[in-house]
Amino acid sequence: MRILICGSIAYDNIMVFPGRFREHILPEQIHILNVSFLVPELRREFGGCAGNIAYNLRLLGSDPLVMGTVGDDSLLYLERLERLGIKLDFVRQVPNTLTAQAFITTDLDDNQITAFHPGAMSHSHLNDITGELEVNLAIIAPDGREGMLQHARELAGLGIPFMFDPGQGLPMFSGGELLAFVEQASYVAVNDYEGRMLEERTGRKLEEMAQELKALVQTRGAEGPSSTLTANGSRSLASGQRTWSIPPVAATRIAPVFFTVLPRASTGPRPAGSRP
Repeated sequence: MRILICGSIAYDNIMVFPGRFREHILPEQIHILNVSFLVPELRREFGGCAGNIAYNLRLLGSDPLVMGTVGDDSLLYLERLERLGIKLDFVRQVPNTLTAQAFITTDLDDNQITAFHPGAMSHSHLNDITGELEVNLAIIAPDGREGMLQHARELAGLGIPFMFDPGQGLPMFSGGELLAFVEQASYVAVNDYEGRMLEERTGRKLEEMAQELKALVQTRGAEGPSSTLTANGSRSLASGQRTWSIPPVAATRIAPVFFTVLPRASTGPRPAGSRP
C-alpha cells in the first residue's frame, strides 16, 4: 500500500539552559520583558510531521511518499531522506525561503520556551495532489494552513481515503473548517487535549464524529488506557460502535538517539555514531 504523507518538514533546534527561567524573569516586570539565556548545549535534529511519520513508516517496511516544502537550507534533510530510501519526487524546494524551524529552550525545571518559524511550510499549497500519484491512503498532518485545506479537498475529490491528524495545527482552523476536515476524512487521530479542543471548536462530541468515520483514534498518554479506537459499523447494542482500549507496549530496549551538534555551540565531543 502506498501512503502519501502531507505535512511539515522541519529542523528542530534544541537548547538547554543550565539554570531556571524563574530566576531571570521578574514577575513585576513581565510587561517589559527583555531577557537573554546563555545556552551552552545546542543540537539540531530532523523533525517535522511528514518527516517523522515517513521515517517511522520506513522502519515498519512501508514505502511512503512525502509531500512537503523545504527552503534553501534543506540539503542535509534531503540527503537524510535519500539515505532512508524515501523518494523526494513531491518535496518542493521554495526559493528564497528557509525550511521550517523550531527553536526550543528548556531549563532545569523542564520549562520550555519555543519559537517556530514556518518558512517554506507556508507555501505547502503549491503542491497539488493528482490521480497520477497512485496512492491508496493519505495522511494530512500539520502543515501550512492553506495547504492542509487544499489537500483535504483534493483527496476527497479523488476518492482517496485519508487520516486527518491536526496535531498542534488544530487551533489554526475554525469550527466549520474542522467539521469539513472530519466530513472529508476516513480517519481522525487526536490526543486527549486535541480531542477536547476539537469538541469545543465544532460543538460535537467525538462519539458523534466517529459515527461518520471508519475509525477515530484518541491517544491518552499517561492517563491510560494509552489509546482508544472507535470504529463505525461494528457491533454494539447502544451505538452501533465498538471501542477498543489499547494498552501501551512496554519498551524492551532504548535505542540511542543520533543527532547533529552545531560546532559553535558544542562544549563537548560529538556523540558517537551517525545520523539515521
